[in-house]
This record gives sequence, structure tokens and C-alpha cells, in this order.
Amino acid sequence: MDLPATVESFEGLNLDGKALHLAIGMFDGVHLGHQAVIDAALRSARSDGADGICGVMTFWPHPSRILLPHNPTRQIMMPEIKNRVLHNLGVQLVIQEPFTPELALTEARDFLPGLKKTLPSLKAIYIGDNYRFGKGRRGDLSLLIQQAGDIGLTVYSTPRIKRNGQDISSTRIRKDLIAGKIERVNALLGYTYFSYGKVVSGMGRGAKLGFPTLNLSWNPELPPTFGVYAMEVIPEGANNVFPAVANYGVRPTFSDQSVPLLEIHLFDQTDLAPGKSIKVLWKSFLRPEKRFADSEALKSQVFRDKTQAMKFFYNKDDSSRA
Repeated sequence: MDLPATVESFEGLNLDGKALHLAIGMFDGVHLGHQAVIDAALRSARSDGADGICGVMTFWPHPSRILLPHNPTRQIMMPEIKNRVLHNLGVQLVIQEPFTPELALTEARDFLPGLKKTLPSLKAIYIGDNYRFGKGRRGDLSLLIQQAGDIGLTVYSTPRIKRNGQDISSTRIRKDLIAGKIERVNALLGYTYFSYGKVVSGMGRGAKLGFPTLNLSWNPELPPTFGVYAMEVIPEGANNVFPAVANYGVRPTFSDQSVPLLEIHLFDQTDLAPGKSIKVLWKSFLRPEKRFADSEALKSQVFRDKTQAMKFFYNKDDSSRA
């Protein structure tokens, strides 16, 4: 199945009369709370059979880029990664509406009527019950319900999902990601946090140390804390999953680089080469990135890192696989 059809604006979108069930929100991270909203849209669209379509309307950039340019909210995922997650959920259409200064000035009372006018086949909208919209964030669930009946729409709202008594939110996930609490991030997301990109050529230092690596040049808006992680690698178009240990950071032992690099050492040999696209699953945080006195000290630590990662996956040490 292809990724969801993606358009940059709902203006002029032609759905051939199919009933559109539209989940609306920023959906940064597409966490369990977001998934509950989207699942409601999916189920309703499926009840319409071939005449129903499930869409997601999201925004880029984040409104804070326009409203708080000196202190914007860094995003957990870029749009292309978000679309991959939405695809896995079964979403058929993504409307990525540009958030502009003009959009920020839209009065809340004009939002829903304008949406229905532009998307005549819109049947229902799906939101979290804390969703806010319009100029000054004055629009809320009660306004949507008040307007919906007059223009032939239904509004479905979903209460916030909690974990251990606390709301699951993008804000909470951002804090955990920065703190290196990747396993808690995964629990809140409802899937394993991942990177996606093409393997790039490296300097060959890992191979000289006895730990050859695949290198991924990956620099998201909100990077995880620099350090060593247990990971899994899935080549594009393949079902094979390769366990690995990886360092994400600026390689301070050799030279601090301004652009982070994800260096991945697979436990088993593969034919993956530069140019190959891979998906990398972040499973467990092992330790922070640090500077070592020399390459021998680094080599010893990498061996310990690999052993710890193998215990995470296999509960046995490296020597048992020699």
C-alpha cells in the first residue's frame, strides 16, 4: 500500500463525492491519544464502505513558528515521518495545511463553515476534547457542536488518554525524548520511535575499531538525547529485522561535529550499503555520549555497549554468539 495521498491545502480538493471523515489536529508524534481520535474517524469511514474516506488534517509549520518565532515548539516528527505513521494506521488522505499569519488571524466562528464550503463532501470531524482553534485559540468543542448542525456536520470528540494517571501528550513525550527515556516514549506513542533515511558513507573509524557501522545522517527538529541505544534496523522493502547497538551524537572522541550522526553497528553482517533506505527502531537507552581519552578506551566501551545491547535483545552476552 502506498503512503496516504498528501495535499498541501484543502483548497480545491476533489473527493469525487465520497463522504469525508476528517480528524483534525497537529498530531505531533501520533501518540496513543491522537490514535484514539483517528481511530474514531477510521471506524466511521469504514461504516460508509466504498463511499467513505478517512482523512487527517494537520498543519505545518507548528503554529508557534508564526506566533512565537523566538521560542517555537520543536516537533517530535517531521511531516514525512508523520505520514508514515498515519499510513500504518490506515489513513487514506493527509491534508497538510500551511500554517500562515493569515490562517492565524482566522476567526474561530469562520473555521468550520469555511471548511464545509471548501470540502462539500465533509460528513464529520473528529477532535480531541481539548482542541482549540481560530484567532487567539478562542474556538473550542462547544463552538463546533453549536455550528455543526446548521451545516450538516457531526462532531465527534475523544477524551484524553492517560497513562499512570497522567495525560498522554506531545509535551510529555518531548520531555521524555530529551531525557533519554526512550522506552517510556515508546509506551506513550503506542509504537516504537523510529528514524528513516538513507545510509551514507562514513569515515571508517568503526571498522578500524572492529565495530563497522552503518551511518544515517539524521537531524530532526527535536533530537533524542545524544547517547548509545539498543536499536533494530529494517531495510526498506524487506521484512528482516536486524538488532544493533548505535551511537547518536557528534563523536566527541575524534572531533565534535555540528551535525549529529547516527552510527549503527549491526550484530550480524548484511549487504546494506550507502544509498540504501532503512528504518531504525529506537528500543532502549544505554548511556549518554561521552568523550574518551583515546581510541582504545572507546573500543573497550563499545564492546561493553554491544554486550549490554545484546543482553537487552537476547539476555545473553556477546561470547555466546561468537
